[in-house]
Order: sequence, then C-alpha cells, then structure tokens
Amino acid sequence: MAADLVLRGAQLPDRHGPVDIVIQDGVIADLGTAGGMLARETIDLAGRVVTPGLVEAHIHLDKALLDDRIVATTGTLAEAIRVTSEAKRAFTVDDIRARARRALDLAVRAGTTAMRTHVEVDPIVGLAGMEAVLPLRDEYRGALDLQVCAFAQEGIVKAPGTEGLLRRALTMGADLVGGCPYNDTDGAEHVRIIFALASAFGVDADFHVDFADEPEHLHIRNVAAETVRTGWRGRVAVGHLTELAAVPPYQQGELVAEIAAAGIGVIVLPMTDLYLMGRRDELNVRRGLAPIRRLLDGGVRVALASNNLRNPFTPVGTADLVDLAAVAAVAAHMGTPADLRRLLNTITVHPAAILRLPDYGLDRGCRADLVAWDCERVEDIVAARPPRALVVKRGRVTVQYERRVVERWREAP
Repeated sequence: MAADLVLRGAQLPDRHGPVDIVIQDGVIADLGTAGGMLARETIDLAGRVVTPGLVEAHIHLDKALLDDRIVATTGTLAEAIRVTSEAKRAFTVDDIRARARRALDLAVRAGTTAMRTHVEVDPIVGLAGMEAVLPLRDEYRGALDLQVCAFAQEGIVKAPGTEGLLRRALTMGADLVGGCPYNDTDGAEHVRIIFALASAFGVDADFHVDFADEPEHLHIRNVAAETVRTGWRGRVAVGHLTELAAVPPYQQGELVAEIAAAGIGVIVLPMTDLYLMGRRDELNVRRGLAPIRRLLDGGVRVALASNNLRNPFTPVGTADLVDLAAVAAVAAHMGTPADLRRLLNTITVHPAAILRLPDYGLDRGCRADLVAWDCERVEDIVAARPPRALVVKRGRVTVQYERRVVERWREAP
C-alpha cells in the first residue's frame, strides 16, 4: 500500500541527521528511511527542519484587527478595556466573523495548526461573539483545530447576567470557560464562579490574572487553591501573570512552586505585556513579563501567545508565533542555543499540553500536524525567523510556500 505522504530528508529537533517521515491516514506511520516506498505525494525537504505544528494558546479573534476604528491615546490597560468595551456595542456577528477569518488566515499561513480563542460573553455584546466564532471551528477544521473559550472580560460580580450568559455559551458548545478576576469587584468570587461553571459542565478553565506592574491582586493564589480543591489539576491555564515579576525572589519561588504543584499552565503574552506594562515608569522602565525562565525551571508549562492583534491592547501583530519567541529571546534574556530551543517549546509542545491536544508530537502514531522550515538548525527558527516551506495538517499539505528572490542590483553594470 502506498503511503499518503512522504517527507524526505527532514531534520528533526531531537535527532541527528535527516530522516524520512512517512504519513498514512493522517498520522506519522514511520520515521527513518523510506527507501523506494511508494507514496501518493513525496516532497524532498533537503535537510530542512521539521517541527510539530505551532499552537496558539491565547488569542482574541472577536477583538482582532480593530485598528481601523479605535484609537487609544494613553496606551494604558484601563484605556484599552474602556475603549474596546465601547466599541463592542457596535459589533455584529458578521463583523466579528469577518475579522476572525482574517486573523485565522494569518495564523494558518504562519504554521499554526491548533488555537484557543477567548470570546467575550457579557451584557454588552451578549452571545454575538459565540454566534460568530463557533461555526469557524468546522470551517477551518481542515487547517486548524479551534478551541473556543467563553470569556468574562467585563467581570461577573459587577456585571449581573454574565454568569447566565456563560452558561448559555457553554450550552451552545463553547469548549471551556474563562475569567478575568482583576477586572471585577470581587476577584475571589469571580474565580469561584468560573470553577463552579467548569465543574458543572466538565470543561477546562482559563483565566486572565494579575495583569499589573505591582502585586496588586495575586489572584493566582485563588486559582491554584481552587484548582486543587476541585481536582482540576492539568485543566487550568492563566494568562499574563505579570505581577509575578514584581514580588521578592523568595515569594516568587513559593508562587512558582504552587503553580507547578497545581499543574497550571502559564501563558505569557509578550506583545501585549511589554506594551501595556511599565507605563508609569520614568526610569528603568519595567519589562512587564512573567519570569519565563524561572517558571520553566520550576517545572511549569509555559506558552507564548498572541493575545490581541492590532487593537488598543496590542497595536501590532501578525499572528506568527515565531515573532513572539524572538521578542521573548531578547526581553527574557534567553539567547543561547539551548534557550532558543526552550522558547521553541513555548510555541509547540508546552501550549499543546496546556490545550490537552491528543497525539501531538513527532513520534510514530502522532497526528501529522507539521511545519517544515527553511533552515537546517532548530535554534534558527527563533533566531532567524525563517520562511515556512510547507505546513501539514492531519497528513495533508495545507500551505506550501514558493520563494523567489531576485537581487537585481547584482546584475547592474
């Protein structure tokens, strides 16, 4: 029987020398030497690096690409929340879906094969975001697996009716539930309600937490305690967590140990966090990132993610996760070859574990979600941000790049 696809001469991150990847029925059937094996399609990668597909663990498709309608002048978190909340009043299902499609197309072309998006559910926008985004799971299934998180951006305690809307969103088919305790009047109660919903519907929970320059909230403690109490270990993620960088080293170590013991995944959002944090600093401006290296050293799963694309929270963005790894290499002082490989894990294996993706990886039997890169060293993926050669989803080539550069100046007399 002929294989569906053979990728010849691939360089894998944990192997020396090129191997052939044999793909059958959407999974990796063999790694080694394919010899003269027949295949419906054979592609010679000529030593290019192959990784598992990129995994976007935290993005807001419903708020993406608002730069043509909102202008934020102070660049603060409070302003971003306020002006976006005002803009949401004009959102329609068609508008949200059109912008979400644009963002999804960018991500797919960059090699993202799985994604978790937060979709806001509140009395302002109602369930329009859910109505817009849920159908995109099927529309993009051939290129990307999409998880939809029903998210309470505007609070729960201070926004009566939100808890009921979250229940309706989960009934509609949301994959998980998310909260934002720092934007509510009672953060601990907010956390409790989200866990109650997660337990009632049997879904994972994902929080925006502790997004400030100073340790003003430290709701991570509430999240960790509830994770243990409810038995939700391995099913909880938190995003931002910038306050962790502002506590004394001994306390930082204690909190990292609590996070690791609870099996909580931490999602660092470099573009947003670097842009919004440190706004009041006039000297030695803080970087505003959770301590990536310390979290990794403490046994915590750490992912890098986009959060927002070109809106008041993040005025730039391409939906290319490699951009985030490159920024983190500089901002988190992680520039050695070993560090660059660790950062590659933050956009592949760590977010895959946080999203609990089945059969993810580069072993026999893993689902064939792959990216081939136009480079021969693994660390160059982050260091040089090379073009993608091709993207494979469930054993089928979904994106193939053809690169042609003409240096006309060399031809000049």
